[in-house]
Amino acid sequence: MSIVIIFNKRNSIPWEKELAKLLPNEIIEVYPNIKNKEDIEFAICWKPEKNILKEFPNLKVVQSVGAAVDHITETQEIDDNIIISKIVDTYLTNDMFEYTLTAVMAYIKDVNYYSINKCKKDWKPKYYKRINETKICILGLGEIGSYVGKRLAEIGFNINGWSKSKKDIKGINSFYGKDNLYNAIENCDILVNILPVTEETKDILDYNLLSKLNKGGFLINIGRGEHLVEKDLLKLIDEEHLYGASLDVFRNEPLDADDKLWDYPTVTITPHIAGITNVESASKTISENYIRMQKDEDILHRVSLAKGY
Repeated sequence: MSIVIIFNKRNSIPWEKELAKLLPNEIIEVYPNIKNKEDIEFAICWKPEKNILKEFPNLKVVQSVGAAVDHITETQEIDDNIIISKIVDTYLTNDMFEYTLTAVMAYIKDVNYYSINKCKKDWKPKYYKRINETKICILGLGEIGSYVGKRLAEIGFNINGWSKSKKDIKGINSFYGKDNLYNAIENCDILVNILPVTEETKDILDYNLLSKLNKGGFLINIGRGEHLVEKDLLKLIDEEHLYGASLDVFRNEPLDADDKLWDYPTVTITPHIAGITNVESASKTISENYIRMQKDEDILHRVSLAKGY
């Protein structure tokens, strides 16, 4: 048996080196340089080309090197007997919190506003918000979302959270179920999206939902680009209902040069860097899952194909 790394527009060399240290007796190959595809039982993936996994008839486990698996489930035909796993990593989770905190603080202290005014040499003080005056809604209370919400609550922010199923998380006023989605967002100043992509959550950040935020509100999207209806966000900014947004994920990455988002000064664009997988710590999870597969033990952070996360 052997392991294959299938990366699309991502450097595989650091992963090869780290996994070779942890699994010195195993064969680790990088697609498309495979000696015998029938020997492959464990695939490590990032945005694989459509239906590549069909080339490996004896595949048992597909390991994402990120916290999301939609880049696999939406491009591959996965047999029911194949296990899909994702990375759950303390470095990644904390990085997502730090990104969110940075975006939140920049918004409530008007950093973007003053940056715009500096370019115009315009001295114009503005009243700012305080932490305890700011209400935030977190969409998605999985491992990352619940951690982000708890940490923000500890700082003193007022936190609502919404999830598909009921959650009980200290410091978070929890809402759940489709019927309570708008209730979770109403009277909030900031909406932080950390949802997984499923058929139910695609285009969830539309005009109707975003308009439930308070006037002058702000969107932070660190979920997936497929969640956001961009034209609806820009319409609400044009109507001055929303102030702006901090966007780290997009439907097309890199973001097209002619995308209208570039033209909006109150929309901050970052190149999918809110949480970058730590190669060393993630490789430990991957090597552990490979060993578990060999021993026919439960795989860590297994994903439900029915749920999509």
